[in-house]
Amino acid sequence: MNLKSKIIAGIYIHIPFCKQACFYCDFHFSTSLKKKDDLVKALLAELELRKDEFKGQNVETIYLGGGTPSLLSDDELRSILGAIYKGYNVTEAPEITLEANPDDLTKERLMSLADTGINRLSIGIQSFFEDDLKSMNRAHNALEAQRCLDIAQHYFNNITIDLIYGIPGMDINKWDHNLEIAFKFGVNHISSYALTVEPKTALDTFIRKGTYPPLDESLALQHFNHLMDRTTEQGFVHYEISNFGKPDYFSKHNTSYWQGKPYIGIGPSAHSFNRIQRSWNIANNTKYIQAIQKGVQPVTIEELSIQDRYNEYVMTGLRTIWGISLNTIASDFGEVYKHHVLEAAQTYFNEGLLTLLIDVDNEKNHIEKITTTPKGKFLVDGIASELFMLN
Repeated sequence: MNLKSKIIAGIYIHIPFCKQACFYCDFHFSTSLKKKDDLVKALLAELELRKDEFKGQNVETIYLGGGTPSLLSDDELRSILGAIYKGYNVTEAPEITLEANPDDLTKERLMSLADTGINRLSIGIQSFFEDDLKSMNRAHNALEAQRCLDIAQHYFNNITIDLIYGIPGMDINKWDHNLEIAFKFGVNHISSYALTVEPKTALDTFIRKGTYPPLDESLALQHFNHLMDRTTEQGFVHYEISNFGKPDYFSKHNTSYWQGKPYIGIGPSAHSFNRIQRSWNIANNTKYIQAIQKGVQPVTIEELSIQDRYNEYVMTGLRTIWGISLNTIASDFGEVYKHHVLEAAQTYFNEGLLTLLIDVDNEKNHIEKITTTPKGKFLVDGIASELFMLN
């Protein structure tokens, strides 16, 4: 193992299976498990097929997402991790995350998962209230949500949970109770997202038909502000718009995405990035399996222009506490981009949505960077788009 080689963001494995479809979800998945065995074999084959892509670089993180990766057996998970260790340079202490649903996390399953090499759990709680879970068509119930956390903390010390806010009918007291339960269990990381309506989802259909109330952005903003206040009180760092972690418990894998490190995505619909290209596999289980069986990666590749890379840097950077560095923009993209971003940001400086800071790096160089203010965080995606360089 050559630990002097460069660190890459890691490997993402997409497991495209779920017990049932959540009404709001637009990720690629199937509720039929008929092709699960063939799909796992295809994942192993793709890992072998692509093992030379980042030859000489280290894998720092492994993330099994989906879908619902906890639907795989322990043996299937071990086979995937074994293939990564066999074909790639893995660091001595990688972060290995498994996304899981509460209904899959019995005591017996958690005990066995702890022996697979997985050292971080991402649990899709979404809400601790029964009515919310039913309205989203989640597979677990409120009792399972709390029970799995009670057990999981005995086997894993690195646990993150997902919570959704902005749910119609959820007043501030109910939202606060969701947070209090999370704090009670001592979780060290929370990923929290506003309920959104994605095209062609069941939620989109229900709202258009009038069988589900329309979403209220003012309610989501109220929840978001309360989330920022309460997590700060509990010692969390709001290090990315949707992510709150205690010190030393930030997601290494997702942080690598936001910092522009390269990564490999394995599985149907999985994305990859090598700094100059972005690519993604076909979002069809059958076609993915058939292509891999022929030794072909069913992939679409997009060459990223300097403008594309600048725009991505602005979009991801502004979402984090690290912001966007004017020094980096000047050196990586050119002075014209630095002048552009300063000019475009001026309105947001004046409105108190962005701020210009001067930091000092380890070599005592002065670093100018733009970050969002607390007032600007909820609006960050719209603000970032106004800083883009367009043709």
